[in-house]
Amino acid sequence: MPLVLLITFTYYPVGNMIWYSFTDWDGIDQTKNFVGLNNYIQLFTRPQYFQVFTVSLYYFAASFVQMAIALYFATLLSFRTRFKNFFKGIIFFPYLINGVAIGLIFLFFFRPGGTLDATLVALGLGKMGHFPLWLGNPGWVNISLAGASVWRYTGLNFVLFLGAIQSIPSEAYEAADIDGANSWQKFRYLIVPGIRRIISLSMILAIAGSLSVFELPYIITGGANGSGTFVTTTVQQAFVFQRVGFASAMAVMLTIVVLLITWIQRKLVPDDDVALS
Repeated sequence: MPLVLLITFTYYPVGNMIWYSFTDWDGIDQTKNFVGLNNYIQLFTRPQYFQVFTVSLYYFAASFVQMAIALYFATLLSFRTRFKNFFKGIIFFPYLINGVAIGLIFLFFFRPGGTLDATLVALGLGKMGHFPLWLGNPGWVNISLAGASVWRYTGLNFVLFLGAIQSIPSEAYEAADIDGANSWQKFRYLIVPGIRRIISLSMILAIAGSLSVFELPYIITGGANGSGTFVTTTVQQAFVFQRVGFASAMAVMLTIVVLLITWIQRKLVPDDDVALS
């Protein structure tokens, strides 16, 4: 039964997507004319479709901020800390919120005179009306959206790191205490090597996530002001311009890019090296 579900809801749709990428299907008509590699030729000969990958760099940089914050709090809350369960819930809670709700929250947060502007005024960092348009300025919009992604996804990395740190045997910490190791030495020589597999997994998720960002820019800006990503462009081609065949080719290429980068990363940081660290 699990195999049937996997084939029905994963492999069959992927197979259909690959087939559509070789057609000119508009998503409505019953006929799907075979066009060979024409969709892929258009994709590679029009650089504007790949220029949106530069937007992913903002989210990729934000993923390092996520991991740093998550690792810090996971390390802190892995040991005896007052109200640690309360703080665990606070950190993980944003990840549980629906993406549409988060988009609406940050739409009000970043709007002119919104929560962010009011907070900066309260801190004495400026006057109302003198702040940039966080979502309307092309120089700020991707930074703002990447910041929102940090708030949302830090909880996922936090849980991964927390579970990995707590799996390290307590005897290892006791031995470090006997040797006189301080907190930084425990973190550097005990915790980081012990969770390197999870750090590698987080890197893979960060790369895949930064390349396939969709919810936040689609809901908050609709891809306006230079905030469009490869996925929002793909959706636009499929459902606005009714070029499902071309959009399928874009989706296939995105899948190949993610798999290729993941394969390269696994070659650079193989499991054997991680296990021996």
